[in-house]
Amino acid sequence: MSLVHILIIDDEADVCRFFRRLLTKKGYEVTTATNEPEALRALAATSFSVAMVDLKLPDTDGLTLLQTIKNRQPACEVIIMTGYSTVKTAVTAMQQGAYEYLEKPFDDIGEIEKLIAKAVTQSDPLQNGAQAKEEWSEVAGAVGFRVGSSLLMRRLVSLAYKVAGKNINVLIQGKTGTGKEVLSRFIHAASHRAEAAFIPINCGALPENLLESELFGHERGAFTGANQTRRGIFELANHGTLLLDEIGDASPMIQVKLLRVLESGEFMRVGGERPIKTDVRVIAATNVDLEEAVREKTFREDLFYRLNVVRLEIPPLQQRSEDIPLMAEHFARLFNPKARIAPAALTLLQNYSWPGNIRELANVLRRAVVMCPDDTLLPCHLDNRFLSADLAIGIAMKEEQFGASDFMRACELFQEQSQRSPLLAALTSPELDRLLHALQGIERNALTVLQGNGTRTVTSRGLKESEAETIKKALNLHQWNITETARALGIGRNTLYRKIKEFRITR
Repeated sequence: MSLVHILIIDDEADVCRFFRRLLTKKGYEVTTATNEPEALRALAATSFSVAMVDLKLPDTDGLTLLQTIKNRQPACEVIIMTGYSTVKTAVTAMQQGAYEYLEKPFDDIGEIEKLIAKAVTQSDPLQNGAQAKEEWSEVAGAVGFRVGSSLLMRRLVSLAYKVAGKNINVLIQGKTGTGKEVLSRFIHAASHRAEAAFIPINCGALPENLLESELFGHERGAFTGANQTRRGIFELANHGTLLLDEIGDASPMIQVKLLRVLESGEFMRVGGERPIKTDVRVIAATNVDLEEAVREKTFREDLFYRLNVVRLEIPPLQQRSEDIPLMAEHFARLFNPKARIAPAALTLLQNYSWPGNIRELANVLRRAVVMCPDDTLLPCHLDNRFLSADLAIGIAMKEEQFGASDFMRACELFQEQSQRSPLLAALTSPELDRLLHALQGIERNALTVLQGNGTRTVTSRGLKESEAETIKKALNLHQWNITETARALGIGRNTLYRKIKEFRITR
């Protein structure tokens, strides 16, 4: 095994000597530097696997050295050393590429050794002859968190995993449906609180008085209907994690009470007379800009700074379109284990803007599985927001491979439409030939939508039989829950009852 070089940069000579003795015993080659010039000379002379950098130096700072090291030796993993008062800056360093941070004074030598060994492995994935996998992947799999391949998302999850082990509050920002609660559960599972409770509560879903009782509990007789003492979430989540979802919707009174808990670790039940201690890690989530809310005086500035120790911003689905195929296949197989998505349908999904993000994607795939009579989801099984005929047919032309046996039939079906559609009019004979399979798939559903000049032609062969089959499949999928089935089909409950009676569908 090749010699591993580690660089220690700290203006305290005692710290340099401590790490030299500790790491030399472990077989590492250690170089120390007490200022920026010494650090730059060391970087010019040696290739390092890990650099341990003090955040505060007399002639520079750790963030500047972090950028210098990453520019000169990108594979070198940087561990920032910091005092407690500068933890927020250390987290900023992690967002800029630092591997981890250590708080002074160094109490647990064993944890330091483990951290350095992990950083060495991360720097050289083939160290000890084994390919290292993402350190957070096992936890993500355990909580059902599908991260995908997007670089934005992988960086976010890597940072979330590293701060999960720290006893600090986290603020998660992201648009509706991006997966803020799933990320919160991942942070809880990766923390030392994983064996304790994880409790989410939506601050915008409850009126102020009820939310106060839910958070802090109440004493018997505290208000009308309080027939017995009830513990609140801050008690139930003791030693665990509390997710305050939609924190931006909390009332001013609730914000004041939350601030007291975060500052003192104490609260009182509604109607109570004695403070109760609690040890809870708070994760706050919101889809609004809290900084803007602070400027508009609708959110307390002091509470914002208490929550915003680490801020994680989840990118919208539109910014990580490379993850859509993986997620779409996952949701499709949740509703039908044998489901597969045709390349044409996948392309439509990737080209959509997804204002509702992952939640909208899940709903679209759920409906598509209901509408599909077999195991292959085609463009026609998606709802109307995707069904621009020119786009759907053009993609089918490019993505699907079809036979030529019924070429004349395909030409006849499209002859009138091609005169009105610039896209279809431009197709060559081989291209039209490849449309046949898509037509056959649509015919199996008895729904062919051809749109041009505001008109729509529908092929109706076997329409009633196909409609009855689709409704029956949807009913069975939802265990004959009329409300859920009607929602999945996009029709009203009364319409569904009428269809069941019309087609004589029985359970």
